[in-house]
Amino acid sequence: MNWIVAGFLMFFCSVVQYLLIRKSVALKTPSQFINLAMFVIPLILFSVMATATHTNLSVSWYQLLILAILSIFFSYLGNALSLMSIAYAPNPGYSLVLSKSYVVFTTVAAIFLFGSTLTVRSAVAIILIVACSAMMSIDKKGTKRATFVRPSWLPLAIGAFFCWGMLTITSKYLLVLGVNVLSRLIYSMAMVTILILGEMFWKKLRWKQLSKPQIINLVLVGVLGAGFNYGMQEGFVTAPNIGYINAMNASSMGLVVIGAALFFHDDLTTRKLIGVIGVIAGLILLVL
Repeated sequence: MNWIVAGFLMFFCSVVQYLLIRKSVALKTPSQFINLAMFVIPLILFSVMATATHTNLSVSWYQLLILAILSIFFSYLGNALSLMSIAYAPNPGYSLVLSKSYVVFTTVAAIFLFGSTLTVRSAVAIILIVACSAMMSIDKKGTKRATFVRPSWLPLAIGAFFCWGMLTITSKYLLVLGVNVLSRLIYSMAMVTILILGEMFWKKLRWKQLSKPQIINLVLVGVLGAGFNYGMQEGFVTAPNIGYINAMNASSMGLVVIGAALFFHDDLTTRKLIGVIGVIAGLILLVL
């Protein structure tokens, strides 16, 4: 699959999935169920795909160790650090901008680790996307009072930055080692699913407490999550630089802002609109 096609599959699924997650929050669905849907449903779909295509899922013990590190420390822990940082930050946008700027880290790291290329035009596009994403993320109305702020938000955001950056790098490393996309996804999804189920068991959460609309929305979140992860991993295979795929992922925030304004009546300020235009310009520059 061409990296641009894979990137746009990821892009589309990212936008719709985020809006569906917003709907799940509006339906007051516990976050643990949302997290579970994002992993267990893709796990089922990828397992069916692997069976239908007779994909070899065998991995070495070393590869399995890398998968475990990726799943536990970079995926599960990275998400937990990000959520805590957002909760403690003086403004949620500060945390999001810092943690999501890992795209710059992975773009540069890929040059030295994997011999990836980086053109001047692509570098400008990535910087434009990151800068305009900051304009969209930081909302002055979201600034909290000092009593609700904890200084730990900064190290937590930095932790999420490195977790997500290393998630990308180890994903590419596994592909270099010969681990195919479905194997990478199935093993990591299974490991994170086990962690989430353990958390739900500890908190005594049960499916019976969910309503039919909540379940339907969770299923859609999971299906879109499968498309998002598959597009991302396929993009890592063929993209000149893994940072390009991360930049396309970051640029999806532009349509999310528009969608949130249309469906959830979020504020669409002039600053945010300029950010959206800048992100779209950066995306066009990147894929041309």
